[in-house]
Amino acid sequence: MRRKMLDVAEESFQVRGYHASSLADLMAAAGVSGGALHHHFPTKKALALAVIDERVAAAVEETWIAPVRAAASARDGVRAVFEAVAAELERQGFVRGCPLNNLAHELSLANPDFRAALAGIFAAWRQALADKIRADQQEGREQGTDPQRFAALAVATYSGAMSMAKAMQDTAVLRDCLAALDKA
Repeated sequence: MRRKMLDVAEESFQVRGYHASSLADLMAAAGVSGGALHHHFPTKKALALAVIDERVAAAVEETWIAPVRAAASARDGVRAVFEAVAAELERQGFVRGCPLNNLAHELSLANPDFRAALAGIFAAWRQALADKIRADQQEGREQGTDPQRFAALAVATYSGAMSMAKAMQDTAVLRDCLAALDKA
C-alpha cells in the first residue's frame, strides 16, 4: 500500500504538480482509504517528502550519479547521461521535465522542509560530479577545471535544458547544451 501511494503520488506530482494533486485524487488513483493513507503518511507534506527522499533522490542517483561514477571520466559520464536522456525522451515522444526540477520550481519557496530536501539532492548530485572531476585530476586529466564549478555548470545546464525541452516539447536543446558544455 505504501509503495502504491508513492507510485501514484510520484506520477501525479510529475504530471500535475504537487498543488494540483489533491489527497482525494491520490487516494482514488491508488485505491486506498484515508485511514490507510494516513497510516503511512499523516499529511500530504509527509507524502511529498517521502516522494522526494525515496523516489526523486533515487532517480537522480540512477540517472546521473551512478552513470557518472561508472564512466571513464566526468565528461564522458555527463555526455552519456545527456545522450541517454535525450534518446529516452525522443523514444517516449514527450517531455515531462526533470522530476527534481519540477518539484524544486514548485515547492522550494512553499516550505523550508521541501527546500532542504530538494537542495540536498542537488548537493549530492553536484558532489558526485565534483568528486569525479577530482578523480580525473588524480589521473592527470581536467587539470584546469574547478571541480565545484564544473559540477554546478553541468547540473545547471542540464536543469535549464530540461526546463526548456519541457516548455518546447523538443529535446534538441539537450543536445545543443551538451555540445556547449563539452567545450567548457
